[in-house]
Amino acid sequence: MKIGFIGLGNLGSPIAENLLQKGHALIVYNRTASKALHLTEKGATIARSVKELASACDIVFSIVADDAALNHITLGDNGVAANLKAGGIHISMSTILPATTTHLYNAHQQYTNHYIAAPVMGRPEAARLRKLNFLVSGEASIIAIIKPFLTDGGAAGIWEFGSEVNAANVAKLCSNFLIISAIEAVAEGINLANKSGIDATKWMNMLTQTLFTSPIYVNYGNILLKEAYQPAGFALRLGLKDVNLVLEQSKEANVPMPTGELLKKQLAACIENGLGDHDWTAIALALKNFN
Repeated sequence: MKIGFIGLGNLGSPIAENLLQKGHALIVYNRTASKALHLTEKGATIARSVKELASACDIVFSIVADDAALNHITLGDNGVAANLKAGGIHISMSTILPATTTHLYNAHQQYTNHYIAAPVMGRPEAARLRKLNFLVSGEASIIAIIKPFLTDGGAAGIWEFGSEVNAANVAKLCSNFLIISAIEAVAEGINLANKSGIDATKWMNMLTQTLFTSPIYVNYGNILLKEAYQPAGFALRLGLKDVNLVLEQSKEANVPMPTGELLKKQLAACIENGLGDHDWTAIALALKNFN
């Protein structure tokens, strides 16, 4: 099968590299073309447009910043849906609204090809170590076809959420909400520990070796202790985008999320103070500087 890849940002680039390392011939496209050049040295071919890429491929991976960007590359005469081969598969790894997924799935159905939601969990370093987790939903027979490609892209785990195509997006939004909530909680705990005169590093070492052994607490705790907010593994502005999606979905589901509103306030304050391209752990700076 011929594989296309759209979106070569911090996470897309190592996933594409993983596919190349597994011997797949890859056609790549990125809005900023220069970000694709390093992959040509590894065997990739650069497409000049989404239409050119989709027309040549059986499977297209995409990982773009938001709903608007995904709609742009998917819909219309020059988009993936209209140009992908009949029976082709679009694997969308972006974090987006469930309603957007339903809309894009229906668009693909009109052109007799397939759309699978496969939002990915993991930072760039996890991609390079092939320790990503993919949350997938859609037609079971199509998911069976793409699983080996997800593994080659760096999946340590593939988690299925059923045939409702937007289910994986709900799971991803809930997951990202818990991650940013944990970051905020750890940042507040470290701040309190420091201000109260105890060694915050010693305290976090105790926690991450006992009650909180999760990689979320271990890895993000280290970043927060070191205040290593650049370079960004996941940009703070994208964190705010995800929290806004969570809150939009909570309104759709008629579910109150007061913690989500707090997170939105903290992230927005950071962006207003020029931290949008810092790692989303820089939400900790709102505790010290912006309140």
